[in-house]
Amino acid sequence: MDATGRIEQIITPSVEALGYEIVRVLLLGGQRPTLQIMAERTDGAPMTVEDCADISRSVSALLDVEDPIAGAYTLEVSSPGLDRPLTRLKDFERFAGFTAKLETRLAIDGRKRFKGMLKGVEGEDIILDAEGGPARVTFDNVLRAKLVITDELLRAAGGQEQG
Repeated sequence: MDATGRIEQIITPSVEALGYEIVRVLLLGGQRPTLQIMAERTDGAPMTVEDCADISRSVSALLDVEDPIAGAYTLEVSSPGLDRPLTRLKDFERFAGFTAKLETRLAIDGRKRFKGMLKGVEGEDIILDAEGGPARVTFDNVLRAKLVITDELLRAAGGQEQG
């Protein structure tokens, strides 16, 4: 298991107990690494600065004990925002009807990049009405994916960020 996976394993139970769900954990290198934790509220309410502070306090205490990162690092906790990454299969179902960009690990019909309307999920496959025709992408083949900010997404969010 890599460092990011280990960190996610350490912090997930505590973050979930506080009423949040982890969207993504990233550890970015450099002289002083940055640990980015993106989370959302399980009740669907928008994330607040206080929510991020609560997660930060909890995660800091856990990581101080477990010490999975050698040396000093910077901790950043944030909400996913409108152009959120799609990291879980359920995200593709939840945001069906909105435009997304996907990049695959392996080419599908000679393509690795797709942009289009999410149509939902069938089993482990993500269905996308992509520019250039319909596409079916196995979840395990998704390298990265995110929502694209569109008028429809802004209207659905009611002019404010959703978690």
